[in-house]
Amino acid sequence: MHWLKKILAELLGLFVDDISFALAIIAWLGVIWWGLPRLNLPALWNGVVLFAGLATILAESALRKARRSRSRSPGGRPMSPK
Repeated sequence: MHWLKKILAELLGLFVDDISFALAIIAWLGVIWWGLPRLNLPALWNGVVLFAGLATILAESALRKARRSRSRSPGGRPMSPK
């Protein structure tokens, strides 16, 4: 059974690199799908709100990844503070 779990994890890894990034996008799309019709915004603003949320999620994910990679040296060990 352990081998099946490993195979499924590898298969998921082919499509999803950062699970929190993917879940944030899915959650934002759910909020947009549920919330935008209730706000009665002009059609142009629906796209703006969708884009702004997705851009924010992307920026946060990139900053998190940059902080994580900056805190590690090329050898994979944490760098000593200066």
